[in-house]
Amino acid sequence: MKLGIVFGGTSEEHLVSVKSAREVAKNLDPDRYEPYWIGITKNGEWKLCDSPDEDWETRDCRPAVLSPDRGVRGLLVLEEGRYRAIGLDVVLPVLHGTLGEDGALQGLLELSGIPYVGCGIPGSALCMDKSLAYVVAGSAGIATPDFRVVPAHENPDPDELTYPVFVKPARSGSSFGVSKVAGKEDLRGAVEAARQYDSKVLIEGAVAGREVGCAILGDDLELTAGEVDLISLSHGFFRIHQESAPESGSENSTITVPAPISAAARSLVQETAKAIYRTLGCRGLSRVDMFLTEAGTVVLNEVNTLPGLTSYSRYPRMMAAAGLPLAEVIDRVVSLALTGKDR
Repeated sequence: MKLGIVFGGTSEEHLVSVKSAREVAKNLDPDRYEPYWIGITKNGEWKLCDSPDEDWETRDCRPAVLSPDRGVRGLLVLEEGRYRAIGLDVVLPVLHGTLGEDGALQGLLELSGIPYVGCGIPGSALCMDKSLAYVVAGSAGIATPDFRVVPAHENPDPDELTYPVFVKPARSGSSFGVSKVAGKEDLRGAVEAARQYDSKVLIEGAVAGREVGCAILGDDLELTAGEVDLISLSHGFFRIHQESAPESGSENSTITVPAPISAAARSLVQETAKAIYRTLGCRGLSRVDMFLTEAGTVVLNEVNTLPGLTSYSRYPRMMAAAGLPLAEVIDRVVSLALTGKDR
C-alpha cells in the first residue's frame, strides 16, 4: 500500500510534527506499507524524502507536491527537470496546528481525490476555532467555559472581566500564545501575546476542575475510547510542547494514564468525549481535552483533530493503555480512510 505521510509544515508546531512522523516511522509495518515521506519545510517547501530523520531537510530530497488533479491521485515529483507522477493509495497527515489541522490540507486532499486519515474540512476547521467549537458544542447541551471573542484591532475592557481568565489565540495549536491572567493589569500584554499567533483572540473564564483527556478513534457509529488521562500541575498551567526537553517530562506537570478517578467518572468522561467528537463532526481520530469538576460535570476544553503521535504524546499513551499500540492505531485509521467509513 502506497502511504503518503505529510509532516513538518509552516506552523509553530513544525518540530512536534517531525517528531510525530519519526514515531510513525518506527511503527509502520514494512510488509503492509510502502511509505512516501512528504516533508514541508518551515518556509513551505514540499520535499519527497527517504525518511523523517533529523537531517531530512538537507539530505537528497526531491521537490514534490500533492497534485489537485484527480487524474494523478498522488504526487508530482521533480526529477531532472521534469515532473514524474507517483500514485498514492492513501495519505496520513501528521501536521499539527495552522494549515495542518484547520481544513487547509484537507481541502487539497479532497481536490486530489486521495483517501486520507482524519477529520474532513468542516470538522477540522470547526475544532481549530475554539470559539466556534464552544458555540456548536454548547448548542448540543455540552458544557463549555464562559468566553468572549476579541476581534482584531479591538481591546477588551479589563474592568468587565472576573479574574482569573485565560487568554489564547482562537485558532492555534498546543499552548502557544496562551496566558493565565490573574488581574486586569496583565490583560493587555496577554492579548498582544495571543495576537502573535492569531488576530482573533479568546478570553475564557477559569474552570475549577481537574484537566482530563480522552483519545477517540473511529467513525460516527463505531467509536473507540482510549483510557482517560489526568494532568496534575505543581504550578502555572499546562503548556504542552514548550518544554526544553519534552521527552524527559514537563517542569510543572505530570500526566497519569489511566487517570486515578472513579469508574463512574471515567465512564462519564469517555461518553462526553464521544458526544463532543460526534457533535463537532470529527472522524478518524481526535483527542478531546476536558475539565472534570468537583460536582462531577465535564466541561469541554478543546479538541485536537491531528493529535501529537510522539513518544511522549498523550493520544498514543491513552490508546496504548486501552490495549491499542500505535502500530494498530495506524492500521485502523488507514483502514477507515480506505473504506470511507471516516468520510
